[in-house]
Amino acid sequence: MKRLISAVAIILGGALVAFALPPARVFSLPLTPMEKLATVNRERDPAPRVRVHGTITYFEPGRAAVIANGSNSVWIATSAAATELRVNDTADATGAPVMQNGLLTLANGEIIDSKTPSKVTAEPSSWRQLASGSHPFDLVSIEAEVVNVLRQPGQDELLLSSKEGLFTAILSRPNAPAPSIGQVAPGSKVRVTGISIPLNSNPFHSQPAFEILLRSPADVAVVASPSLLFRFTRDLRFPLGLALLLLLAACAWIWHLKRRARNLTGKLATMAYLDQRRTRILADINSSKPLVGILESITEMLSFMLKGAPCWCEILDGGRLGSYPPDADRLQVLREEIPARSGPPQGALFAGLDSTSFPGLHRSYLHEMEILSGGAKLAMLAMETRRLYSDLLRRSEVDMLTNVHNRRSLGERMDSLIEEARQNASVFGLIYIDLDKFKPINDRYGHHVGDLFLQEVASRMKQQLRSHDLLARLGGDEFAVLLPQVRNRTRIEEIALRLEHCFSEPFLIEGNSLQGAASFGYSIYPEDGTTRESLLSAADSAMYAAKNFRKEAAARLAELEAPPSAEPAPR
Repeated sequence: MKRLISAVAIILGGALVAFALPPARVFSLPLTPMEKLATVNRERDPAPRVRVHGTITYFEPGRAAVIANGSNSVWIATSAAATELRVNDTADATGAPVMQNGLLTLANGEIIDSKTPSKVTAEPSSWRQLASGSHPFDLVSIEAEVVNVLRQPGQDELLLSSKEGLFTAILSRPNAPAPSIGQVAPGSKVRVTGISIPLNSNPFHSQPAFEILLRSPADVAVVASPSLLFRFTRDLRFPLGLALLLLLAACAWIWHLKRRARNLTGKLATMAYLDQRRTRILADINSSKPLVGILESITEMLSFMLKGAPCWCEILDGGRLGSYPPDADRLQVLREEIPARSGPPQGALFAGLDSTSFPGLHRSYLHEMEILSGGAKLAMLAMETRRLYSDLLRRSEVDMLTNVHNRRSLGERMDSLIEEARQNASVFGLIYIDLDKFKPINDRYGHHVGDLFLQEVASRMKQQLRSHDLLARLGGDEFAVLLPQVRNRTRIEEIALRLEHCFSEPFLIEGNSLQGAASFGYSIYPEDGTTRESLLSAADSAMYAAKNFRKEAAARLAELEAPPSAEPAPR
């Protein structure tokens, strides 16, 4: 649970820092050396944003990029378009430094490519160096033997074995025309070049692990072809093997031992590969990767575990993800619900099994159901994490009583509008609203009726605003309306008059007829202020001036309507 709360806090922190600086000013920040990113002063700024400079060593469109400077590299989460960045160009990048899975990264990144070439040389490394995490996000090269090649829609994977351990090299191909890894025979010795990614987010295993992100098919270079023995044993068929065993009786025992060792190695390699797939899925759950991609990765892992059987996921009130077979009606379809922490199931996972591929299916399929059950638990963790993150994000921006924006959300939108107005020489308006008769309602009818009254007031005012206007509750009985598209004070006064008409009719709440009233004050940028504070202060002062004027007018009217006092009779 602590790991889940920590992961959500990291994601939420990364999302909040996106508002720390206006987009047009982020690249005016001073350069921060990469080795000093961990020492950024968070006491002075809880959501800092920094700028770094270096050479682009990796770019995956819509997900991330890596920038290297000297012996330091940093992972930058960015949604830049595919044509914006080019590997081996120098670039400036900005982002918010956050710790993710124990590694320092930049969240909500923005990158400007200078189009100036500056090639970074890959550093030769060993399995133990990379597994220890001493080269996070660095451009490295390593030699290993190919165990298996897995080609999937969108990416190719090489399962590799060095003398010290197993790892994977991945080439992402988000665009269909992108070239794939060429024909690489198992048993070949290759040199792979790419970005080293430590994998340390799996809470159930402490064994060090890593993977290599390839940039292009050219990052895989064949150093040596498979040995004659490897090719011979791979292509061996039973009849020929039987004949060779008869001719080579003296070597039969040695061959038998080698075969057993190879089978054991294959099983261990498959187990290690599945462990790395689970580790990568857990890392994606703790990151900002879309939920759809995570669920598709889970169905692909289940299909691998079920010998290639088609697996898919159906979300409640949603779509179908994964590999749904066109001949599903002739398959034995297994179903496992995706549970929720509370309430009905969130969906279900399915596997279509062919009895010819699973001979024991007619007797029992407990093993297959165990595999589906494990996948359902992973899917539940991913969906609950995304739901918790969405709820926390909404709570940080919305007033939970009236379901309108809160003070923080209003301030962030005002800062953004001020920056846009400075660039475009435009204007915008702000209306400050204070309810005049809320305290007597609260005192007479209680807080429950007072809360319902505030909800009805917010609903009426929201109906009088345009789609691009922003209504926010500042606290208590105070509201504010941000008007992005106004040209003069006359237009603001028209909208304020519409809001004032909201109080013309009484509010019918739980059998009580309540008459409301409000005082309005407004300000306009840049005439009344050029900062958030000055605009709020000007609108607040105008509101109190209007409130005092109304009180004085009511007092004078009361004096005029009062009957004259009787004069004393003469003596």
